Amino acid sequence: MLQELIDKKKKLAVIGLGYVGLPIALELARKVSVIGFDINSNRVALMKQGIDPSNELEKEAFDGCDITFTDSLEVLKEASFYIAAVPTPVDEHKVPDLTPVLRASETIGKVISKGDYVVFESTVYPGCTEEDCLPVIEKLSGLKNIKDFKLGYSPERINPGDKNHTLSSIVKVVSGCDQESLDVIAGVYELVVKAGIHKASSIKVAEAAKIIENTQRDLNIALMNELSIIFNKMGINTFEVLEAAGTKWNFLKFQPGLVGGHCIGVDPYYLTHKANELGYKSQVILAGRTINDDMANYVAKNVVQHLIKTVGNVKDAKVLVKGATFKENVSDIRNSKVADVVKALKAFYVNVDVEDPYADSDELYHEYGFRLAEKTGSSYDAVIVTVPHASYLSLGEDYFSGITKEDAMIADLKGIFRNKITNRTYWSL
Repeated sequence: MLQELIDKKKKLAVIGLGYVGLPIALELARKVSVIGFDINSNRVALMKQGIDPSNELEKEAFDGCDITFTDSLEVLKEASFYIAAVPTPVDEHKVPDLTPVLRASETIGKVISKGDYVVFESTVYPGCTEEDCLPVIEKLSGLKNIKDFKLGYSPERINPGDKNHTLSSIVKVVSGCDQESLDVIAGVYELVVKAGIHKASSIKVAEAAKIIENTQRDLNIALMNELSIIFNKMGINTFEVLEAAGTKWNFLKFQPGLVGGHCIGVDPYYLTHKANELGYKSQVILAGRTINDDMANYVAKNVVQHLIKTVGNVKDAKVLVKGATFKENVSDIRNSKVADVVKALKAFYVNVDVEDPYADSDELYHEYGFRLAEKTGSSYDAVIVTVPHASYLSLGEDYFSGITKEDAMIADLKGIFRNKITNRTYWSL
């Protein structure tokens, strides 16, 4: 299989061309012949023009790539090696929503042939690939794993907005249903991953490794957020404390903040869901999730308390929220906790404007019910800087003075303007 892919006698397909799938497809398309498949025909049309709908990749990233973009199952059937890179969200009750990954499994089941390979990259709980996805593929294809085709799992490690830690520079964890599949899958990824390959002993181990990466980060950020709440009551600046503590060589440098996005704010729920099915109720992991999920309300509460003191009737108050994406320098609004801040403020009937140089206003409206302000005002009673977008870093005291009243609050969640705001009430996590 590997040599046939290299010789372009066989094709590789990537199913799902979002933040994860498209970079993988383009990297591999420099080495093998690739079919990029997505069910969204509008996205496919843009990619055919060399445009990344997610605004992560420049047009040059498409140059020199042997890739065909399509939403056609007939074209997809031409592949022999399938990589599924679809989202794995949670629903409103924080329960894993396997709909995208199961639909991808259905798609694969309709197109695979004997001798093909199937690799999932989506973040799931241990056992999902073999217990939930595999039966769908086998039922629709009439083929059996190991005997007729090979199944594998290689968790994505792409970090949106990060230009340093890219696909080729991060060690890739791979796994397979047997030794042969493990070696072939490792060989395919070795074509583009310069940092090296780690062969996991089983698919479940690879699934578990991925899910605890983000669970660990979630818990560490939860600790920082809880410390921030405590230090705020003590009148201590959390970022000054972290700066001092960070002088020790083994202190882990995490920071407080809103925890959103498609990974850290979601993945732990997949693990706790599976644990619950097995009769174990998570304590530490869910405690961290509770803290992080409530930070948006905590931020809104502190801002509203200031408005009550300075404005009186909060219905007359105007607040500017700077930043709507889930993290800095990306256009990704999935699971953005900024939306929760806006919702909490509006629950108090506060007038809220939102601006963001990266976010799409229509997407925000479709997902959260509010749009970006066409033009920001000049007499705000509070400004909340949610994420440290590059364009925000150069802002200074004159800027904030020019758009706020004298008794306004600057809520700088990530502490980027610490010691730079002196003529307004300054607050940070």
